[in-house]
Amino acid sequence: MKQNGFWGLLFNALFLALILAPLVVVIAAAFTDKGYISMPFDGASLRWFRAILQNEDIVDAFWLSMRLALVAATLGVALAVPAALTGFFLSPMMIPAVVLGIAFLRFLSLLGLGGSFWALCATHVIIVVPYALRLALSSAIGLDRDAERAALSCGASRLTAFRRVVLPMIRTGVVGGWVLSFIQSFDELTMTIFVATPGTTPLPVAMYNQIAQTIDPLVASVSTVLIVGTVALMLVLDRMVGLDRVLIGETR
Repeated sequence: MKQNGFWGLLFNALFLALILAPLVVVIAAAFTDKGYISMPFDGASLRWFRAILQNEDIVDAFWLSMRLALVAATLGVALAVPAALTGFFLSPMMIPAVVLGIAFLRFLSLLGLGGSFWALCATHVIIVVPYALRLALSSAIGLDRDAERAALSCGASRLTAFRRVVLPMIRTGVVGGWVLSFIQSFDELTMTIFVATPGTTPLPVAMYNQIAQTIDPLVASVSTVLIVGTVALMLVLDRMVGLDRVLIGETR
């Protein structure tokens, strides 16, 4: 295999630096000892990490986002797997998030469901289904159905054949779709800001409100916790199971 030359390595290094630079700045700003975002700062402090636990709005928004993403990703995958043979559910990806947000706001207002957690879940399910469906489709296309027919001919019900034969064969697409759906739901802001209420405020909306109202580094510290937590989770998952095995299906 031909190795990259000097200019190729330089380009890769600059590209990597460009990708990581914003994350490094956010993490560094979270350790400021001042009451506002300042770079550089005089001394490092954990002041704003302690402030996260003291801010009930941020903590409540985090757990709400976790519940919302878990429910939306699970329901999205449950809908995507049976619908893997049609492309209709890809349509939400073609509509701008702002348009979806206004439409959901109007629809939920007419039904009197504004402020409901399950109504918020329904909107997130609609936007995450295409992500789960795409990976489910990639696993389902070209799937050999002979094993399923063999299970049916041996007396297994269609549900049993699907659970014991088909689902393990498309597992990588289902798991990958669930992960992408969870990330999309947890990180969704543009659409959610239209349908969120003071009683159902996910973390991205709470962080947006925090930025709009104050200039303290609390959002930088929350972002740092999320970045470090995500990296740690990926490392643990790779160590225990293997990311290639979960997302690609390769064995070690």
